Amino acid sequence: MRDAFALPAAELATERTCLTRKQQIMSEFEGWNPSFVETNGIRMAVHEAGTPGDGPSLVFCHGFPELGFSWRNQARDLAKAGFHVLVPDQRGYGLTDRPEEVEAYDLDNLNADLAGLLDAKGVEKAVFVGHDWGGVVVWGMALRHPDRVAGIIALNTPFTPRPPVEPITMMKEHLGEDMYVVWFQQRGPADQAMAEDVRKTMSMLFKRPVESSPEALGVFSKAPEEGKASPLHLKAALAAYDAASDPREDILPPEELDFYVETFERTGFTGGLNWYRNATRNWENSEHLPNRIDVPSLMITSELDPYLPPAAAEGMERFIDDLDRHFIKGCGHWTQQEKAEEVTQTIQEWMDRKFPEARRK
Repeated sequence: MRDAFALPAAELATERTCLTRKQQIMSEFEGWNPSFVETNGIRMAVHEAGTPGDGPSLVFCHGFPELGFSWRNQARDLAKAGFHVLVPDQRGYGLTDRPEEVEAYDLDNLNADLAGLLDAKGVEKAVFVGHDWGGVVVWGMALRHPDRVAGIIALNTPFTPRPPVEPITMMKEHLGEDMYVVWFQQRGPADQAMAEDVRKTMSMLFKRPVESSPEALGVFSKAPEEGKASPLHLKAALAAYDAASDPREDILPPEELDFYVETFERTGFTGGLNWYRNATRNWENSEHLPNRIDVPSLMITSELDPYLPPAAAEGMERFIDDLDRHFIKGCGHWTQQEKAEEVTQTIQEWMDRKFPEARRK
């Protein structure tokens, strides 16, 4: 792995350009600029807002393919409300290091990165907030580093106990070789397909849903019908996508989409895809972990998420004693960006009930 503090001159110049671009886009988000910490053998970019108080900080963890930037609205508004907020570009993303080894992206490392972030910032405990893959990471923090976790807030991603069967084998059997997680397992094809036209990839993904029928949701419960488009078949969807004929609305204004596009044009998608490539390794390494969450938790579900529908979060009370829920109507997968104000308000109200000491008055 490269020395995180000895970047080649060309990469340093690129990084400075990215920082400048980020600062331009983020000018309205006061006090939310990237700094860097050394953690678990990598250099991590962290966007910090607010100052620590007497209670836990908030650490926000993004999903795929996103960035710390995905939490810009929550970081700004919760810091103004008196909370201390840490928002990293996680391992493999944005301005944070991207190790070469696939094994470097397993959950043991992703969780150790966050524990090291707390150490670097002098924070004892945090409430960890995660969306999509970030939800998997924050649930993992409660299992691997329970002494650093005050609470968990998950958007769309439910807590599930360790399955009895290795997950990739199960996906292949039930959802086929073209299911996107299975496609992601081989290094190269998905990386190239998504990076070939980054604007096309991001434009296709960051759209509001148009279907609201039950049949449009719960796509993991059955194999896709023959000849019918499915969000599980990302390879085919990318190949066939035509932005001009897409009836869905954009989630992001052009300048914010530009930031994602410019970032992933620089980094590619391999870092994030490597998270998926550790599915079997994570399953093997989790055999010793508990199957319960012992901290206060908030589960936020989105009505129209085709990947992680509300039904996927049913039954979580069996594994979490202190669980609250919030359901967001008319929202798809990109919850904290589609319904930014509702997500921020929900987090703030829950924090005020569970951790009133966390907010500096």
